Order: sequence, then structure tokens, then C-alpha cells
Amino acid sequence: MATPFDRRSFLKISSLSLAGAYLAACSFGGGTRAGAEGLLRAAFSQPINDLDPHGPSSVDESTLLASRLIYDTLIRRDGEKLAPSVATSWEQTAPTTWVLTLRDDVRFHDGNPLTARDVKASLERVRDAGTAQSALWTSVVEVEAPDDHTVRVVTEEPLGTLPVNLTLMFILPADKMDSDGFFRKPIGSGPFRVESFTPSATLELAAADYWGGKPTLERAALPHIPETSSQITALRTGELDVLWPVPPDQIRQLDGRDGITLETVPSYAYYFNWFNCGREPFTDPRVRRALWKAVDVATIVENLYGPGAELMTAPIPSTVFGHAPQQPYPYDPEGAKRELAAAGLGDGFRTSLMWFSGTGPLADGLAQAMISDWAKIGVVVEAQNVEKAVWLQRLNDKDFDMDLQINTVTTGDADFTLGRLYDSAADRMGYANEELDTILRQAHRESDQTTRRELYAEACRIIWDDAVGIFPAALVSTYALRSDVKGFEPVPSNQPDLRGVRLEN
Repeated sequence: MATPFDRRSFLKISSLSLAGAYLAACSFGGGTRAGAEGLLRAAFSQPINDLDPHGPSSVDESTLLASRLIYDTLIRRDGEKLAPSVATSWEQTAPTTWVLTLRDDVRFHDGNPLTARDVKASLERVRDAGTAQSALWTSVVEVEAPDDHTVRVVTEEPLGTLPVNLTLMFILPADKMDSDGFFRKPIGSGPFRVESFTPSATLELAAADYWGGKPTLERAALPHIPETSSQITALRTGELDVLWPVPPDQIRQLDGRDGITLETVPSYAYYFNWFNCGREPFTDPRVRRALWKAVDVATIVENLYGPGAELMTAPIPSTVFGHAPQQPYPYDPEGAKRELAAAGLGDGFRTSLMWFSGTGPLADGLAQAMISDWAKIGVVVEAQNVEKAVWLQRLNDKDFDMDLQINTVTTGDADFTLGRLYDSAADRMGYANEELDTILRQAHRESDQTTRRELYAEACRIIWDDAVGIFPAALVSTYALRSDVKGFEPVPSNQPDLRGVRLEN
């Protein structure tokens, strides 16, 4: 649960010159209270570029934020539990077969009923899309719709993660989803329908006759305001109702200000620094452990983020199912030197660290702090702050020594990160461990949640002890709300549900 703000936070938002034009276009500049118009204006830090929930942006936070408002999923996450949505029930009737029963009162925004045929087409589409989300569905060999309200999913091997993965699988109308221009004004069955959409600028929504109850809000707008100063000004003057995550250097401008409430919630997002375990000298775990011990992680995280981040105790955040706390690596430069000497690198070595500034809050400061600590043990690290497109290409090609970035456990389940990234077959950072592969694949197949938790605890231990990467900070999201915004619930995913939000003028 979110708590009243008593901490400073993080996210750094890029500074572009589009803000003034956007504010004028959306009538922000006139100083009219958004709520007085029956409209909630909620600004997320990232632009919404795409409304295709199965496409290349399918795991981007901004696309997911919009998708949860426009479309439906079969199952939804309710805190740490899974709850029915379009599916009223789901059952594993055989080791490789799941059967789901659908509600009979769900309609798309154009009035057509949502049926099993739409679910089948949507699941097949995301499976075959070749995106990051497609990796969740590679074992699905057949999707059947024996009648309008029954879906049968057949997999190549047992798929215990199917229910949690379905919280990410959005349902589109089978007859329209591949039509030209569909995603400029898409049709879903979610609580809001699209009024207009301008990529990277604004998404305008109106309340729909939703099967789960019509939203309290009449309308909602999700603008992207690139300039941080413009975001803060719009919130302070009442031209924005909600802003998140608030950049750390702006917290003091909002904390304690009349009419504004700040709330925080631990998020699914975290930093890691991967070693390329397939490239010398990082093939040697002694070298990887030495570099971790050489970094004063606790002090760096405290100095950079304060309570805007939590010191990590596992390779996934504590908010994620499957998290199991490990023994922290001590800050021990002398011990690090001894480990390097044992690995034949007593005189140190030269290497490089790759990142891009927009990966997350204070990324440049985090990178430079680690580089400074490594220099103290004779490891000279070339700073490679590159453009995002270059970074992504090099990451996919494993063309790096070390890689610093933010990752988000989108489903809130360890399989999305540990199972997807650390299996040897994924080959994301040159690391291979047969024992870990066995554990991760068993956890992927397993349906019993207690057993899955135990398996992921073991996976956390192996990844941590092998120092596949350094895992410094799990981020905390800060939401800023005007005091007349009621019923808004901050969430770890950065994808809040706006259905119950109301404006009290």
C-alpha cells in the first residue's frame, strides 16, 4: 500500500522543447482547473508511443499503462494475488492443458461481444509477434475456442506461469486488430474508450459502459510533458491533477505545498550492472565478486537516492513474487584486491561500462560512482554513455564488458525476469549454469505457488553468489496528486487503475 510521502524519490525525465506547444494545445496554459472540466489529467514520465499491446512496445511501461485502461485481460493482479477478469475461472485439466471460462457480458467499445474467438486470436497474435512478451508464450502449441465462453490452451510442456502471464495478455477484437490504422483509435473492452491519440503527445479517454462498472471519471487525459519544469508548474497551478514518478530534484518544490499530496510505493523497477560472463576476464566468478566487493553499494545508493530507492538483497526487487533475501556483499576493497590477485589480475585491468542516460534516475551518477570505486582497486573502466539505439544493439549482440540499466519485472513474478533472462538458452549476458537452468525451467512449469517460491529462492541464491551482475537499487515511485483527487491508488507497476478515481472540487 502507498503511504503519505515522507521520502524523496527518483525518476529523471528527459528535457525536450515540446512542453510549451503541448500545454497550449491541451489548454493547460490558461490556468483552468482540469477537474472543473470533469477531466482528470494524469502525466506519466514516459511518452505513450504505441497502443498495440502485442507489438514491439508490449512491455514498455507507457504502453502497458494505456493498455490497462483500454483493453481487458483474462486475469488481473489484485495485490499479491491473481483475480478473475474476463475469465471467471481457470483450471489446469492436464499437465499441458489449461481451460478458462469467460464471462458472458463483456462487450467491446463498438458494442460487439467479446468471445473465446477474440481471446484465441489475441493469444496467437502475441505469441507470434516476436517481441519480448512473445517469449512468455513459446510453449503454446494450440489455442482452441470450442464455444463462445471457453478457451483451451495446449502447451508443449507444463506451463505453470500461464495464469500470471495472462495478466499481461490483452484481448483485441479478432476481426479488426490487424486492420490498417486500428491502433490509431483502437477498440477494446476496458473501462475507457479512446477519444483521440497523438503518439508521444497525448491520449484522450472517455468512460465506457464497462462490464465491471462504469468509471467514476467522465474523461481522462494522459499527456506527455517532456520538460520537468513544465510538469511541476502544471501540477502546482492545477493544470495537472496527477504526476508520476516525480524527479528527485523536484521533490522539494512539491513537498509540503498546499493542495498537493505526495505518496510513495516500492516499484517493480530496479538497477542491475551485468557482467558479460562470456568475455574475459568476467568468465571468472572471482573477478565478478571482486568488482562487487569493490563498490560501496550501500553508501552510493543512500547518497544518490536516499529513500527514493531500496538497497537490493536479491537479483529481483522485494515487491516481486519469488524474491528471497541474500547475504549482502561487503564493501571490502582489500578483499577485492586479493580476489583479483587470486584470479591472476593483481595489477588490475582495463574494461568498460556501457549505459544510456535515459535508462533511469541518476544513471550517470550511479555509473560514475561505481567507476570511481573500481579505480581504487586498479580496475580502469572506460565510461561508455551511448545513445539508446546503440546501447540496445550492443546489448542484443552481447557487445559489452559491463552493462548498467534499469529492468522492470512487468508481471510482478520472478519468471518474467529470472526465467526469461538467466536461462542459458536466452544467452543474454554469456552466463550459463545447468543447475540454474533446471531450477528455472521447473519453476516455469510448476503450478504450485509454494514450490515455485522455493525454486526461485534457490535461483536467487545462485545468481547472487555467482555475481552474474551487481544489483544495487530497487526504485521507489513517488506520485504527486492534487488534493481534490480521491480514490487514486499508486501501484508498483506504475500502471494505476483510474476507474475509481474521482475529483472533488
